[in-house]
Amino acid sequence: MRFLGKNTQGAHSPTLYATDRNTYVVQGWRIPEHPELIEIPHPLLGYLEPGSCLGALLHDTGVGTFTLAGSPVTDPEALRQMDLPDHETCVEVARGREVRRDAPPVR
Repeated sequence: MRFLGKNTQGAHSPTLYATDRNTYVVQGWRIPEHPELIEIPHPLLGYLEPGSCLGALLHDTGVGTFTLAGSPVTDPEALRQMDLPDHETCVEVARGREVRRDAPPVR
């Protein structure tokens, strides 16, 4: 995993990583009883690699955060690379390609 960026405020540390499997690992706040869901602050998306996006549906909470679903990360080696407080977890999502409606068509 390659560290891309972190949105730290106090004890909150949502973080974004890229993998060599063409995915992103997203660390965010736990959503009780839903291990596949996390909540992240809007600014975390600023660390996405250029031309890419999260391959997951984002739901705006209306309070400056999104929720998203992914595959819970269980790989011990990956988890050792992260600083996961008890109130956070991480999920893996596909790495999508940003497609802008106002961009010229690719030939």
